[in-house]
Amino acid sequence: MGTVKLRILLCVLFLVIVSLVSLAISFRTTPSVPAIDISPSLPNTPVAIGSPLPPEPTDPLASATEETPAAPAPSPTVSNFVGKVNLIIPVAGVRSDQLIDTFADARSEGRLHDALDIAAPAGTPVLAAADGRILKLSQSERGGITIYQLGPNQELIFYYAHLSGYAAGLAEGNDVRQGDVIAYVGDTGNAEAGNYHLHFSITIVSDPKRYWEGANINPYPLLRR
Repeated sequence: MGTVKLRILLCVLFLVIVSLVSLAISFRTTPSVPAIDISPSLPNTPVAIGSPLPPEPTDPLASATEETPAAPAPSPTVSNFVGKVNLIIPVAGVRSDQLIDTFADARSEGRLHDALDIAAPAGTPVLAAADGRILKLSQSERGGITIYQLGPNQELIFYYAHLSGYAAGLAEGNDVRQGDVIAYVGDTGNAEAGNYHLHFSITIVSDPKRYWEGANINPYPLLRR
């Protein structure tokens, strides 16, 4: 009987040891689940274990404000200069009631004229419309013999084109006074032979060194005072 009892005791002890080992293995391999902090502002929102938390709500008004681009600054127009810029008609002997507004007339290749044509006999003196400085004397296919003059406030460029020639001694860098003779009416460039007139334009520029760039404004209201 002693031997039988010993065997039974060993079997029970073996089973206990196996159970303890299995329990220990099971405890070590069970993954720990991190605690999830569920926002109290979303009580009815289900959250799955292991899934990311929902993003915090954003303010739609703040987002709209950040994404809305700033309105562009208004471009200068001729109205900004009416009554502030004192110009004379840049062709000797022409009266204001003889001027014709050709600023919006169509030209070839879908262009707008963007200038005023002032008709006059060939050789009529062309006058400086305002005080300023001669920036460039040049010739081009369209404009023929031309002058670029910087205005007194260094904001406006006066462009004279289709000239027959320059006044004696005129040179780039010369300071001129309003009414000085700077050139003579002609038909050079694409003016067509015998179509004698001065092509006169005014451009607003931000950098006088880039006198060929800028926004054209209509000279007509400034000369019809």
